[in-house]
Amino acid sequence: MLLLHEYFLFTLHHYSISLKLFDLSLKLSGFPIRKAEQLLQDIQNKNTSDFDTYVETRKQEIVTYHLKHNNFYKNFAKNVNPLDWNSIPVMTKQNLQQPLESLLSNDLSKKDVYIDKTSGASGTPFIFSKDKFCHALTWAVIRDRFGWFNIDFNQSIQARFYGIPLDKKGYYKEKLKDFISNRTRFNVFDLSDLAFENWLNVFKTKQLEYVNGYTSPIVQFAKYLQRKNIILKSACPSLRVCIVTSEMLFEDDKKLMETQFGVPVVNEYGASELDLIAFQNPNGEWQVNSETLFVEILDNDNNVLPYGEEGRLVITSLYNKSQPFIRYDIGDIGILSINSTFKKPILEKLIGRTNDIAVLPSGKTAAGLTFYYITKSIIENDGYVKEFVIEQLKLDTFKIIYVSTKELSEEKIKMITAEMENYLEKGLTILFKRQDKLIRSKSGKLKQFSSYLN
Repeated sequence: MLLLHEYFLFTLHHYSISLKLFDLSLKLSGFPIRKAEQLLQDIQNKNTSDFDTYVETRKQEIVTYHLKHNNFYKNFAKNVNPLDWNSIPVMTKQNLQQPLESLLSNDLSKKDVYIDKTSGASGTPFIFSKDKFCHALTWAVIRDRFGWFNIDFNQSIQARFYGIPLDKKGYYKEKLKDFISNRTRFNVFDLSDLAFENWLNVFKTKQLEYVNGYTSPIVQFAKYLQRKNIILKSACPSLRVCIVTSEMLFEDDKKLMETQFGVPVVNEYGASELDLIAFQNPNGEWQVNSETLFVEILDNDNNVLPYGEEGRLVITSLYNKSQPFIRYDIGDIGILSINSTFKKPILEKLIGRTNDIAVLPSGKTAAGLTFYYITKSIIENDGYVKEFVIEQLKLDTFKIIYVSTKELSEEKIKMITAEMENYLEKGLTILFKRQDKLIRSKSGKLKQFSSYLN
């Protein structure tokens, strides 16, 4: 059925029938994108005073909704006053590590919602859901921000630097999404010079308009271009912008990419369970999404910090009725600029998600986010595995350290080992160690992958 659908879409494309396939795919999946885009525009058109009122009203409404319809939240937030925001408790990822059914609001079922898993990049994976309108709003915000740089998902051709599942069903599902979204995917599991040469040849032969994907493999590609003294835009004149996400973007890496790509590099910050959180605008400001999220900076005692002070990013999803993300501690540390306003907050600094490069016995290298796909295999809906990190001890030796209520089964260990070899290479030694808790950095952040080769 999947292949038939893919052939049908190919036929439409081949005969140049004027259909907006990206919009159509959202509509067929039950996500009301037009309604979401209209609401987003209405929110953006509000003046400063009306916007402040809008946010305060939405905060009260989402708390009231979950206190009425969500059994998990009724128990979690006992005796709170929706009119007193300081009475609302802060929730963490650990609070949400339980079967999805126990988190769903009682007026919704699984067929009414979008379900996905977090990457576990913070070391704390879990399954989450969004009601379909909330998910449509997520896409409306993403499209709005990409539109700042004249990117249209129905037309603009993307060079996509993400991973892809290797199982047959997952692989073809992603390839179908790529087709619908005008995406040419680059394999970030292989960061060899031969792979980079093949990537460059794709840029030379296709009219790619923007790069989007994980920071670390894109940086490695820029370093390859630097070694070869090549400017990517000279090889691909249609290229307009590079948008990086999921990992820390350091200033020297950004300068390198802008030099070697010949186009602006834009920084995106988001979380799959929430929304797009911040996006660099054309003025170079990291503008926070204030339309569908409410972002606070808190100290260790959950006090709100003023603009300019460093603290924990705590975020409220103003529209997710499927399950509550209310004063949700995402696990990152940041600063909102003193130039922020209620309608236009600016993220001045983010301390978070950096990933090393894994070097293997064969000399092959792989992006740290490769482990995003590998560690999916240890995420279960029963919530046994609470946290995990992966360490590379030697070229051929990796250790998975995890916090769980029970030991991983031999079957699970064999499956994880097979996945590691499937994504990386054979002959690896995979060690497993269960601990009561994991050691965190001073920021409270867990680094999912660490290499001790140096």
